[in-house]
Parts: sequence; structure tokens; C-alpha cells
Amino acid sequence: MISVIVTFEADDLDAERVRKVAVEARGMFEGMANLRAKLFTLDEQHHRARNVYVWESEAAARQFFSDQLVERVAGLYGVRPHIEFGEIIELVDNSDS
Repeated sequence: MISVIVTFEADDLDAERVRKVAVEARGMFEGMANLRAKLFTLDEQHHRARNVYVWESEAAARQFFSDQLVERVAGLYGVRPHIEFGEIIELVDNSDS
């Protein structure tokens, strides 16, 4: 599995805009092939939004994050994102507990 952390950071990051993007985009990710989970986060104090993805494979993750997608989300959030890929060593999932 691969994690992808997408960070949007700007002094003028619009928290309401970030919330609206999350609500409107949620449906696009529900049931998406090869995507195990996605989290939308907001840290208003530090003017930062982070989206965290858990993908079944690195190939699926890299295919999703095309140059066109990066440009589109930069327009949605009003700032170009920083994208980090990382191997998931272990995953603890307590959702069925």
C-alpha cells in the first residue's frame, strides 16, 4: 500500500473554500477503484489543508495524480499542492471494532 499526502498551504487559505471542496468531492472518491481511504483535513491555525490517501498500489496512486489533476486541484484550493508518496509499512484499522 502507498500513502499520498497532499498539502495546500497559504497565508490566505480560505477555510470555507476547503470545507466546500471536501463536501463536494466526497462522492467522487466513494467506491473509487484502488483507493482504500481518503481523509480531508484542515488546520486553520497553520493555514494548511492536507488530504491523505491510502492506495492499494503505487501505480494506481501515481496514475491518479496526473499533471492535469494537480492543476485542477490547485484551482479548487487556490494554491498549488505539495505531494508526498510513502510506503505504508503497517495499517491499523479499528473501524470494525
